[in-house]
Amino acid sequence: MNTQTQKNYIDSAKRVIDIETHAIANLAQRLNDNFIAACDILYNCNGKVVVSGMGKSGHIGNKIAATLASTGTPAFFMHPGEANHGDLGMLSKGDVLLAISNSGETNELVNLLPVVKRLGIQVVAMTNSATSSLGQHADVVLDISVDKEACSLGLAPTSSTTATLVMGDALAVALLDQKGFTSDDFALSHPGGSLGRKLLLKVHDIMLTGSDIPLVSVNASVADALLEISKKGLGMTGVIAPDGTLTGVFTDGDLRRILDARIDIHGASVESVMTKGGKTTSSEQLAVEALNLMETHKISALMVTDSQRKPVGAFNMHMLLKAGVL
Repeated sequence: MNTQTQKNYIDSAKRVIDIETHAIANLAQRLNDNFIAACDILYNCNGKVVVSGMGKSGHIGNKIAATLASTGTPAFFMHPGEANHGDLGMLSKGDVLLAISNSGETNELVNLLPVVKRLGIQVVAMTNSATSSLGQHADVVLDISVDKEACSLGLAPTSSTTATLVMGDALAVALLDQKGFTSDDFALSHPGGSLGRKLLLKVHDIMLTGSDIPLVSVNASVADALLEISKKGLGMTGVIAPDGTLTGVFTDGDLRRILDARIDIHGASVESVMTKGGKTTSSEQLAVEALNLMETHKISALMVTDSQRKPVGAFNMHMLLKAGVL
């Protein structure tokens, strides 16, 4: 591949990004009373938001419906072509139709409007023409027009579909904020994915407990601590006082330091070489928050303590990875 060809690729990509960035920036100027009215209609919807569009608008509509549904606004996508042949039964009184058509004249979508109106269903239109057939029959029109497509031929839907997608995201997030949708709510709608695992999983779900917790007393030797580390396999051990409280931890890193200092591992007490105190977490903390703590302090394992600082569990990075948090 010659240098000119490589330059042409980059120039084309930059042109597309510039055009689409401009299209998105223009959307902010259109967040007017119509946007507020559209949000109100969707927010007060007693049924479901039914998103519909043909072709590329349909692909974008599918994504908008999915985003709405996952952020607290019940929604699904209805193909307008199929709706004209029986699937219109998906619509019920109390629903809202979010209709997407760049031209506002898509036959399959416009043909739905008489039935939709007869059912008393409100229509929020996303189109580039408020005077189009769709625009004139909608309760609210959201302007998604763009100056030009990013395609060099000016034909392929590019900047127009990007603008539509961003407007859909704007609606979804505005509704999310108004409803007070939380990370816990989000996790409940994504229980099977990595987002759900990160947002729902707590430390007590993954930690080792009971006799599996690596622990030695303050009177133990370094050699005893090494045996405990090897036996429990977390790369560290907690060090406990006679009353059962955690006074420190002894890790692989501590071992490297005492070996460098040529300290006798059989003669030295673990208390004299341990990391005093040590970072800990609670069993009720989110696993992802514990991960952030570990990454911040560059540690690979954590002790879990109760309110009296008595060890109740322990875990390491490998366990977080296995649980899907990493």
